[in-house]
Amino acid sequence: MKTKIFFLALAAAVIAGGLTVNKTLAADQQAPGSIREKIRQRIAEKLGLSEDQKSQIKAVYAGEKEALKSVLTRLHEARVGLRAAIRASDANEAAVRAASAKVAAAEADLAVERMKLSGKINPLLNDEQRQKIGEMEQRVDDFMDQAIARLGEAAAH
Repeated sequence: MKTKIFFLALAAAVIAGGLTVNKTLAADQQAPGSIREKIRQRIAEKLGLSEDQKSQIKAVYAGEKEALKSVLTRLHEARVGLRAAIRASDANEAAVRAASAKVAAAEADLAVERMKLSGKINPLLNDEQRQKIGEMEQRVDDFMDQAIARLGEAAAH
């Protein structure tokens, strides 16, 4: 049971952060059956995006593709380094903290890129669509809160 809750929480975290990554890298995987394409289509459908809005948003992502690729590469490398520091036979707190700081710096860089994208995409959306995005984000937050609460309950037993 504890394992199931852990994996649910992990999946939610991956989904929450992964939606941005999936959308940004989708230009590389345009195949109609790809998971990224299906996610992008579902989000566009849920928001009620017009063809013009879809085209404009796609252009925004295409314009930021290299910056996003750079930041995501640094984030991935930092996470690999953190895993290596944790698993090292001579692992120590200082090394793990240093590696963790690199992950935090890369995540901060990604947050800035997301902010820039948001600043370019939000004007393309209407008030109702922006509200729907807020509601989607709230559902993810609620799901995570519930998963964390269940994890706490499972740990207490």
